[in-house]
Amino acid sequence: MTKKERVKEIVRILNDTYGTDYKCYLNHETPWQLLVATMLSAQCTDERVNIVTKDLFKKYKNVYDFADADLKELEKDIYSTGFYKNKAKNIIACAREVIDKYNGEVPQTIEELTALPGVGRKTANVIRGNIFNEPSIVVDTHVKRISGLLGLTKETDPEKIEYDLMKILPKEQWILYNIQIIMHGRQVCIARRPKCAECVLYDVCPGRKEIKVKED
Repeated sequence: MTKKERVKEIVRILNDTYGTDYKCYLNHETPWQLLVATMLSAQCTDERVNIVTKDLFKKYKNVYDFADADLKELEKDIYSTGFYKNKAKNIIACAREVIDKYNGEVPQTIEELTALPGVGRKTANVIRGNIFNEPSIVVDTHVKRISGLLGLTKETDPEKIEYDLMKILPKEQWILYNIQIIMHGRQVCIARRPKCAECVLYDVCPGRKEIKVKED
């Protein structure tokens, strides 16, 4: 099986197993809320972020409330997400820049988004894919690890992984791949205890033998 054939089979299996519905794991009602939630998700689970934002978005109802937030108070509000000092500082700075440069509206392009305080490519691509329906690949820990196991990239740098995946995956699959691989990583290809025997991708996964050796 050629790499092109293997990629086609991986896409087919993922679509058959996890479906083709778009789903965002971070709860939000507005683009700004998703931006904040994604910034909070760095080194933190989506579940924890959703617990925190449930009250956070009631207290700070819009970008203007975040721009006016007291730094120390916001730090306390997001403490449980980790790295709370940097996150609070970046969220306030980001809110002020969104207001000053974009009239309070979250911008759309990768260049504009990554120029905002605390916003990297991962966060920017979450916004582009979920808010603006722009084909984008989000390289989180699941995508990074499983893409390597599947032999879709040899890179370790998230941006280089993103470019590798963009070259080999159909453009219409980019957003879906993110969603499907996150589900697969949580349910089957779990980092510390991968369930290779139950994996629907077993036959097309070059990394399976390495994992099986580790399991033995």
